[in-house]
Amino acid sequence: MFQLQGEAAIRALDDWCAWARRCRIPAFVDLYDRVVKDRDSIVATPTNDGLSNALVESTNTKLRLLTRVAYGFKSTDNLISLCLLDRGGYCPPRPGRRKAA
Repeated sequence: MFQLQGEAAIRALDDWCAWARRCRIPAFVDLYDRVVKDRDSIVATPTNDGLSNALVESTNTKLRLLTRVAYGFKSTDNLISLCLLDRGGYCPPRPGRRKAA
């Protein structure tokens, strides 16, 4: 089912559920119950093509690195400022430099 996309994947899941509902193997019946309970989440995987949590994971990794860099700061405000500068997109002018016109 996860090798298919869109309606074909949903049809494959529904076909498997129809088979598992009639199956007499207890493990498949239990799995069918769990699949039916979480069907919406399972169907969301093949239908939301291109979605990824890569940006969130990347940001989390960068914040962990900044926390290690900030080890020894006397205040958490300094860590928060460092994170906001790095991840917030704010780019203050460097001292002694003029902005290009």
